[in-house]
Amino acid sequence: MSDWLHNLPVPWMVLVIFGFTYFLAMTVFAAVMLFATEARTKSLKTISPGMLPVLGIIFGLFVAFTAAQVWGDSDRASAAVSREASALRSAVLLAAGMPAEQETRLRGLVRDYVGQAVALEWPMMARREASLKVTPPALAEALQLVVTMAPQNPGQATVQRELISALEQALDARRQRIIISLAAVNAVKWWCLYLQATCALLVIGLVHCDSRLAAAIAMSLFATGVAASVLLIAAHDRPFAGQISIGPGPLLQITPEQPDKP
Repeated sequence: MSDWLHNLPVPWMVLVIFGFTYFLAMTVFAAVMLFATEARTKSLKTISPGMLPVLGIIFGLFVAFTAAQVWGDSDRASAAVSREASALRSAVLLAAGMPAEQETRLRGLVRDYVGQAVALEWPMMARREASLKVTPPALAEALQLVVTMAPQNPGQATVQRELISALEQALDARRQRIIISLAAVNAVKWWCLYLQATCALLVIGLVHCDSRLAAAIAMSLFATGVAASVLLIAAHDRPFAGQISIGPGPLLQITPEQPDKP
C-alpha cells in the first residue's frame, strides 16, 4: 500500500479502508443483481453454497500468514530498539570507569548519536529511506575513542573491553532496526488478499441472488470482516510509520544529561 495510507491517523485509515472495501462490495452486489435476471436466477442458484466455507478458509489463511509477517516484524523492531537502548545505557554507565575527559567525551557522543537517530533516522525509517551505507559519525567516533584508549590499570582494561562490546551491540541493533524498517507487505500479497475477498463476495451474491436483502446483508457482513482484517494488517505493516508505530522513546530515556556549565 502507499506511504500516504500508512501515515494516516487511525480514524482516517479506518475511513479509507472501510470505504474502499464497502465500495468493492457494492460494486460486486450491483454486478450480480444486474446479471441475475429472472431467466438466469434458476441457473445461478445451482451454485453450491459449499464453496463459501472453502473461500472463507482460504481468505482466513491469507490473513493469518500476512498478519504473522507483520506482527513478527513489529516484535523484531521493538526488540532491536530496546537492545540498542540497553547497549547504549551500558556504555554510559561503563564510561564512569574511564578518565574524566574521555568519559565526558563519550557521554557527549552518545547524546549526539541519540539526537541524530531521533531527528534524522526515525523520519527516514518511516519513509523506508534509511540506509546502512553510512555509519553514524557519533557512534563511530565513540568506538574509535574507546579502542584508542590506553588503559592505566586492569580495571580500565576491563572497562575498555566491555565498552567496545556495548558499542558493537548498539551498532548491530541499529542495523537490525534499519533492515526491519524496509520490510512491508508487498503489492502482490495485497492484491491476492483483495482478489480472494472479491471471489468470496461474488459467490455470496450468486448464492443469494434470488433475495436482494439477504445478499446485501451477507455481503455487508463479510465486507466488514475483510475491512477489519485489512485495517489490522495495514496499521501494523510499517513498524516505524503511522500512528501505531515504534518510537525512539527507549533511546531518549537513556540519553546522558548535558553537564552543567560553570
